[in-house]
Amino acid sequence: MGATHVTVTIRNPAEPDRTWEGLFLVDTGATDCLVPRPHLESIGLEPKGQRSYELADGSEIKLDITVGQVEFMGEFVGGTIIFGEADAEPLLGVTALESVGIEVDPLNQRLKRLPAVRLKSLGNR
Repeated sequence: MGATHVTVTIRNPAEPDRTWEGLFLVDTGATDCLVPRPHLESIGLEPKGQRSYELADGSEIKLDITVGQVEFMGEFVGGTIIFGEADAEPLLGVTALESVGIEVDPLNQRLKRLPAVRLKSLGNR
């Protein structure tokens, strides 16, 4: 299977004119997005805390995180963004994809828009 990439813009919600755009690997195994630290710092995003993440080999690592606006395919979502190493490949995690109703088509490794964003029952309406 090949890799799926998409152009993503990261926006500083406090200063919407400050953005960084890059080509992101779509990673359905990752929950959150990851961006190299220098790019986040260049648009004024600073760490807001740390979160523990489990790596593919089962080990755990604590990484700095922040919150930013993630824009791709004409959609946007606020999300957790991990501060990656300077040479890290940017990752688009599954939370951002699902939040806007986009999934990976496994047959052709392309992103496809769902007819509607999934939402559990709202009970008696």
